[in-house]
Parts: sequence; structure tokens; C-alpha cells
Amino acid sequence: MLLADLARTSQEVAATTARSRKTALLAELFRATDPAELPVVTTYLAGRLPQGRIGVGWSSFADPVPPATTATLTVPQVDHALTELAAVRGAGAQAERRRRLADLLAAATPVEQEFLIRLIGGEVRQGALDAVAVDALAAAGGADPAAVRRAVMLGGSLGAVARALLAEGPQALELFTLTVGRPVLPMLAQTAGSVAEALDRLGPCLVDEKLDGVRIQVHRDGDRVRVYTRTLEEITARLPEVVAAARALPADQAVLDGEVVALGPDGRTRPFQQTAGRVGSSLDVPGATEALPLTPVFFDLLALQGRDLLAAPTAERQARLAELVPEELRVRRLTVSDPSAPAERAAAAEFAEQALARGQEGVVVKALDAGYTAGRRGAGWLKVKPVHTLDLVVLAAEWGHGRRAGRLSNLHLGARQEDGGFAMLGKTFKGLTDALLAWQTERLQELAVARPPWGVEVRPELVVEIAFDGVQRSTRYPAGVTLRFARVLRYRADKTPAEADTVATVRGFLPAS
Repeated sequence: MLLADLARTSQEVAATTARSRKTALLAELFRATDPAELPVVTTYLAGRLPQGRIGVGWSSFADPVPPATTATLTVPQVDHALTELAAVRGAGAQAERRRRLADLLAAATPVEQEFLIRLIGGEVRQGALDAVAVDALAAAGGADPAAVRRAVMLGGSLGAVARALLAEGPQALELFTLTVGRPVLPMLAQTAGSVAEALDRLGPCLVDEKLDGVRIQVHRDGDRVRVYTRTLEEITARLPEVVAAARALPADQAVLDGEVVALGPDGRTRPFQQTAGRVGSSLDVPGATEALPLTPVFFDLLALQGRDLLAAPTAERQARLAELVPEELRVRRLTVSDPSAPAERAAAAEFAEQALARGQEGVVVKALDAGYTAGRRGAGWLKVKPVHTLDLVVLAAEWGHGRRAGRLSNLHLGARQEDGGFAMLGKTFKGLTDALLAWQTERLQELAVARPPWGVEVRPELVVEIAFDGVQRSTRYPAGVTLRFARVLRYRADKTPAEADTVATVRGFLPAS
């Protein structure tokens, strides 16, 4: 497939809000794609690179490259070029990556260049694409959408299912079953505003601590253990502690869901960044395990001794988990048998407060009769987390892409410093309605003091209220901190920049180290 065809489809999908039109566009693209190329095509459409990080940042696109006049690049050629680029190491690596990137862009037409720049920069956004792509694949392959959804859930990859379905037909979907050693997409939680709301929605349930760790899925088959992240990357070699814990369990075959955390001397969970840093590092570094040992904490069981437990109710899966895993390696939880009873509601609220006091993110409330809906935000799980807000100043904004093209979207956020200036804390494009996008595009251009190719730098006059889940340390920003999951709530016309929150206030949200 020509990259130009993929790029144009991506552009059209981003430009429409109609789900039916998105589905039709993707189905047409899938039918026209060689099944062998579908894993890469679906990954590109989702805004990801199969190679992961390739060592190229936005600065690599600073110098424009004249585009090609004719579309000749194929998807396999691009994939091969990016694989080779990602493998560049050693002295002069940065210059060599820039050279290879320039060669790739020179072979691309304008529409292909735009797609490649957004893809490599992580800026491909097309709106709820995963769910739409499943429906489109079902239409392209003449299959039941529910069967495709289950195959993707168990196969862990839309691309793998697409390749099998379009090469072999709907009967190929039966090959995708829960298999020890092949990870499945994890079940995710929807959001509730409070514990009380979650109890009212779910009925009899469990209230689990929501750990501030790294999600893991552990597969054991005899002595062989494999550990995967929520994105299905295998990280077994980095977590010898998890491997040892899995091998100590009294079962030859099991698939477990949980998180890995770093614990301090007092037993409290260390900040997420420390855990993520250890998980992301290579154990070739001497003493990495000893310097920051990690502990697995399991909260679900997907398979045991050859039996698939995905359809089993939460109550049954948890009973089997308790028989298999020692208490010190299971998540702390509370059972609420009668959510209408005042005493049990009070106990659930108190449990959530204690979880926060212990340094956790909040709680996840799980219906006792719910199955495990892998790869989806199942209605049977509801997460409850505190929402923090800050009043920050807009320092700059970047031009949007796709349906946000021509509008200033990604905001650069700053907090007030002691000297009266502002320190950038990060960016966000989330939470912006179409009306807000239109208004801020006009207003920010009025405040512009510089107009680089990527957007505008503005006078620090607009105060915006930002919701966020937490604060973490960062060497990327001058204040040494950044916000986690920041999103726009509203602009504060009633506040001046002098009333914006300070860097000191932001640092006050840092978890204890």
C-alpha cells in the first residue's frame, strides 16, 4: 500500500465526526490493504510506531525538507526505514538519524510528509479510533463485530486479527483464544465522581486500592514466566522479582493482572516516577534491583490451570485469586455486600480516604457479578480519584492537526515564579470544546508576541483552570515538575496572571519521596 493512501484516509477520518463515515473509510482502506501489511497500517492509524521510541524529537523537523512530487513510498518501505533509523547507535547517532529522516521526508509528498511528522511526533489523533476500527474491520471481512472485538481482546492486537481475518475469512477468528504466554489487552475502568456514586451504580462490589504503580500482566506456564505492560510490551527481563514471585505460586499455569510498585521502608508506595524509572531501565545497570526492589501486587486472575476465567464473575475470580496468591501480594480491598446499608457505605468511604492517606491514587470499585472485559472500559469497574485544579497562565499554543487544523490547540501552561515571571509546567490539548477552540484561537493570536511555525508565543495574560491527577518531577521543564493528565476546565476571566498559582503551590502536590 502507498503511504499516500493511508495518509489521505487518516486525514479524512480526522476531518469527520460521523462514526458511520469513519467506519466506511477505514473499511475501504482495510479491503485495499495486503493482509501482511495490516499490522503496520493499523498501528500507524492508531498514532503509534511499531518501533516505539526512535530517538527523534520535534527539533529534527526544524529545517523543512522539499517534498517529492509523486507518491512512491509504500508502508513497508517506511516501516523498514524507521526500523533502521531506530537502530542507529553510537557516536554521531543524532546526526545520522537526522540524515535518514531527511531522506525519508524527501521521498514523501506533502500529504505524506504531514502524516509522517505527526506520526513520529505522536500527534495523530482521529477520535475513538480503536472502537471504530473494530467495526470497520468487521465490515471489511464480513464478520460479526462482537466476534472481531473478542478476537482483538484475546489476540492483543488489532493488526494481527486484521491480517488473519482478511487473509483467511471469519473462521480465523476462532483461533484467537486466551493463551498462556500471549498477552491480552487489560480491562480498564470507567470513572465515577465519588464512592457513593460507584456503589449506587454497581450494587454489591469490591473496593480496591488504586495503586500508583505500573500495570503488569503475568503469564506462568511451568517454570516459564512472562511479564507484560498494559501496552503488551514484554518486560520479563527487567522484573526478576516478579518472575520469582510467580514461580513461587502453587499452580503450574496462570494468567494474573496487577501492578508492580516500589515500597519505601515504611511500606508506603513510592512515587510513580521511581517505579516507572526502574521498570523502564535496563538491568544491565549494576545494582538496579538492589537499589530499588519492586513488589508485584495482584488484583485479578484471568486463567488458572488451563481454565479461561474471563467470563467468570468477579466474586469467583477473586476467590480463586485468594487461594493462589498470598495476602501480602494481593491488593488491599473491602467487600461491600449491601451498598444500601449506611454502615457499609460509611466503611467504603473511610476505606477510600485511608487509601489516599497511604499514598495511593484512589480506589477502583468492582461489581461482584462482572466478567473481565479485556481491552475495554468495562461498566463493571469504576475508578474514583480526587481531582485537583490549578489556575495557570497560557504561555503559548500549537496549531492543531486533523479536525483541529487551523486552530490553536495544544496549550503551554505556566505557573507564577517568585520573580513575577512564569515557568512552563507542560502542555495540554484535552478538555477543549469546539467553541473554546474557536475563541482561544482568535484571542491567542491577538496576544501573540512571536509566531514560530508550530504556533504562537503569547503575552502571559490569560488564566486557565486546569484539572490534573497529580504532579511529578521532570527535567524537561524549568520548574523541575510537570502535571499528570492535565485537562482544561475553563478560562478564568475573573482572574489576573498575578492571581495564578505559584510554582511552590504546584510543588506542594508532589508525593512524598
